[in-house]
Amino acid sequence: MVSYLDVTNYFIIRAHEDGLASTMTNMKAQKLLYYSQSLHLALFSKPLVDEQIQAWRLGPVCPPAYREYCKFEAEQLPFPERDILGQIPKDVVDLLEKVWQHCGERDAFDLSRETHQELPWIKARNGLPPDARSTEPLLASDMEELGLQKLDEIETASPIYKQAVSILLEDAFSANTIKSEVKQGGVRDWLNSLLV
Repeated sequence: MVSYLDVTNYFIIRAHEDGLASTMTNMKAQKLLYYSQSLHLALFSKPLVDEQIQAWRLGPVCPPAYREYCKFEAEQLPFPERDILGQIPKDVVDLLEKVWQHCGERDAFDLSRETHQELPWIKARNGLPPDARSTEPLLASDMEELGLQKLDEIETASPIYKQAVSILLEDAFSANTIKSEVKQGGVRDWLNSLLV
């Protein structure tokens, strides 16, 4: 398990590397932390960070991370020591990089709007008015479900995904590898069988 500061520092450094440092605000850090937690739950069935993520007015927030950076309000977060990345295990770096590649170019308000459409935040808010305060925690099971959806989005957004599917389908049809008739509703099972 890593700390919320490790995760946030990773994203601050990545933002600098990609020329997006000015977009790396406290709000954006909160949303990237939320998506990282969701993906980690989906992949490993355990949280990435110990801290609770709550259903705040502008989306999911990790309170200790928020307090760490609240003095910057909507300003760019400060650049951390680069050697801090050496403390993060490689599998976590790989996961954080997936989150960055999928969400890093987006601004904080766009990410916030997206979280307002997702089950973990909606469910934790339990019908509260949009401007109402809340410290209700997001459920790990809801975040894990969201993480599975995000993994699908990341996979299908990959540049090689369409190419790989095209090659698999072409190969399947040309090699006459269809062993039985595909029945209605069975296309997904048939495609999955090609991938194993």
